Amino acid sequence: MSLSPIERPVSLRDHAYTAIRDAIVSGALAPGQRLRDQELEDWLGVSRTPIREAIARLELAGLVRTRRAKATEVAPLDERDALAAQRIAASLHALAAHDGVPQLTSGNLEAMRAANARFAEALARAAVDEALAADDAFHEVLVIASANPLLPSLLEQVTPLLRRLERARFSSLAGRDSVAAHDRIIELAAAGDATGAAAATRENWLTLERLLAHPDPTASSTDL
Repeated sequence: MSLSPIERPVSLRDHAYTAIRDAIVSGALAPGQRLRDQELEDWLGVSRTPIREAIARLELAGLVRTRRAKATEVAPLDERDALAAQRIAASLHALAAHDGVPQLTSGNLEAMRAANARFAEALARAAVDEALAADDAFHEVLVIASANPLLPSLLEQVTPLLRRLERARFSSLAGRDSVAAHDRIIELAAAGDATGAAAATRENWLTLERLLAHPDPTASSTDL
C-alpha cells in the first residue's frame, strides 16, 4: 500500500473513516484491494479499534465488503448501487433546498455563487477533486440552511458511493452542464421559490444516468 501521510484530527474514528473513504473514492485504494489492519494502522497512525469502526461504517456505505475468512477489501464499483444512491441523494438534497431556501441570507447566496465559480473553473482545468469539492460546498449551503440535523449523516451514507462513480466520469459534458444547473438553482433560491429550487436541485442530482449513457471517451473506465 502506497499512500501519502496525512494529518490526524482530534477524533481517531473520524480520521480513519475519512481517510479510507477518500482513498476509495479517489481510486488510491482500488476495487478488490485488500484492507489489512496492520497496513492501515501504519498509514493512519491509529490503533485497530478506530480502524475497525471505520471499516464497519464504510461497509454500510457500500465502499467496503468482507469476504469469506473475514478478508476485508474495497468493494467493486457497481453502477446500479451508485444510481440507487443517486436517487436517495437527489431526494435528500431536494428536501434541503425546499426547507433551506426560506432561510437563506445574501451571504448564503454569495457563497453558492462563489462555489459555482470554483466549480466551473475546476472543470475547465479537469481538476476533478477540486470540482467535486466545490460541488459539495455549493449544495452544503442549502443543507446547512435547512437546519435539519439528520440530513448530513444521511447524505454521508450515500454520497461517497455516488462520488466514486462520478469521479471517473466528471470530465464529460454532463458535468459541465451542472454549472448552468447551479445557476438556475441560485436564481430560484434568490427569488424565494423553494418549490422550484427543490425541483431544480433534484434534477441536478439526477444527471448521473445521462452521464453514464454518454460517457466521456477520454475518461478512465477501468473499473466500470
